[in-house]
Amino acid sequence: MMEKAGGENPTRINQYACACAIVASMISIIFGYDTGVMSGAMIFVKEEFKINDAKTEVLAGILNLCALVGSLCAGRTSDYIGRRYTIVIASLIFLCGSVIMGYGPSYAILLVGRCVAGLGVGFALMIAPVYSAEVSSPSSRGFLTSLPEVGISIGILLGYLSNYIFSRLSLKLGWRMMLGIAAIPSLFLAIGILKMPESPRWLIMKGRLGDAKKILYKVSNDPQEAEVRLREIKQAVGIDENCNDDIVKIPDSIKSQGEGVWKELLLRPTPSLRWILIAGVGIHFFEHATGIEAVILYSHKIFDKAGIHDHSHQILATVGVGFTKFIFIVLSTFLIDKVGRRKLLLTSLSGMVVTLTALGIFLTLAENSGGKLLWALVLSIITTYAVVMFFNIGLGPVTWVYSAEIFPLKYRALGAGIGVAVNRLMNATVSMSFLSISAAITTGGAFFLFAGISVVALIFFYFFLPETKGKSLEEMEAVFTRGRRSENVNREVEIAKH
Repeated sequence: MMEKAGGENPTRINQYACACAIVASMISIIFGYDTGVMSGAMIFVKEEFKINDAKTEVLAGILNLCALVGSLCAGRTSDYIGRRYTIVIASLIFLCGSVIMGYGPSYAILLVGRCVAGLGVGFALMIAPVYSAEVSSPSSRGFLTSLPEVGISIGILLGYLSNYIFSRLSLKLGWRMMLGIAAIPSLFLAIGILKMPESPRWLIMKGRLGDAKKILYKVSNDPQEAEVRLREIKQAVGIDENCNDDIVKIPDSIKSQGEGVWKELLLRPTPSLRWILIAGVGIHFFEHATGIEAVILYSHKIFDKAGIHDHSHQILATVGVGFTKFIFIVLSTFLIDKVGRRKLLLTSLSGMVVTLTALGIFLTLAENSGGKLLWALVLSIITTYAVVMFFNIGLGPVTWVYSAEIFPLKYRALGAGIGVAVNRLMNATVSMSFLSISAAITTGGAFFLFAGISVVALIFFYFFLPETKGKSLEEMEAVFTRGRRSENVNREVEIAKH
């Protein structure tokens, strides 16, 4: 395994690889900001444009429908022009979307801005984890690949704080400042990412061995680890591991562009590739089917149902959601390479089943009492924070790490793009239906529904998601081969005994 190939301290995090992942994660901060700020901005947009709940749901969810398109385009784009330039494109799209939303003279123009920003979201969510995974060593890949999710949490928290600060301005200026200010970091990121290296795996996929080798020496802890990683990637791409040419011709069967890869992944997958696809799509489906977007985007509505009716108090309570998300996702980044992906997922879902059920109970009691039961109000707020806590200790960050690392190199960009498309589809479904579902079966009933879906997710993760901790990207197909998985389990048991 890769860890054994390193020097004296193979598990330490390479500073250059960490810097690359941090810069790539800045695109996630901008996306997170846009998600968080819309939670509060919607209060004032609704007040200015006099829109109903249906239009509010469309405003919230349209970004994710457009992100679905963006994520599917991003996979092919990143295979053609590289991971780095795809991040540049995402930043420039965000820039345009933020400017349009900040201008926003009407509801229709605001929707156009959300659509443009949504395309950038799709690009960002697909490319940031893939880039981080491809520059990372197996021993630190979980930490570095979860940094984009940390970035989203930082962005959401900044968005909530922006709501609180700019809500003091006039109605016409306040929400426009909230939405438009995101254009500034988008511009700086588009320029800054050009200083970062291209993914070494993408370079090898293009036959540029010389350039890839130089970067691998920078992102590895020692020359021996770099050579091991280089040899494994060569084998995966179909290049002779003893080849030392700077430029080589890649076999047509390995090239990832074209309809062939779509057919191989979706229509004629091998058993292991089919399992990988089910796992990658499934984890993205359940990340949002379990209802976290309802908590993040409509937290002010939840607190209103619980009995907090003042706008400034709602926004302040929502800031607490952002802090909770940030604290526990940072904690998760330090646990993911030590505890493992699978244990964090199962712990996270178990906690979500309990807390979502409790939130449903306390919101039902608070609603039925007309906000007079103070203890029900307090417990509704506490369990809202608890749902966010359990989600961000496992399901939130692990989804992006897991889906970015399991696909073979040839299918990685496409597979990640499909996963993000499903993710955005479910996000949009929850965003655009939560208010309607709450009106039909009450807000408490909606969270009982999410608790039931979480039970299904827990069962799915238990049976379909094997552990990937410590494995190189080139080993993943073997991990998802059933016979090999049994061998790995037996080997782990033997190691534990000794």
